[in-house]
Amino acid sequence: MNQSLTQTEVENLRRIIGEHGMIANKLETYAGSAMDPELKTILLRDAQAAKQSQQQLLSFLH
Repeated sequence: MNQSLTQTEVENLRRIIGEHGMIANKLETYAGSAMDPELKTILLRDAQAAKQSQQQLLSFLH
């Protein structure tokens, strides 16, 4: 699938994939220090969503 993407698109995709990973890590860190159980749940759910998006985007590089 990578053959149909331009070099710029691949570079942008890699950047976006990295950003999703960074967001997931930050959300997990915030969740670890959250006192409110509801907030913690929201942060962890959003971290999981960012990881899932990252995995979906990775499929475009294979």
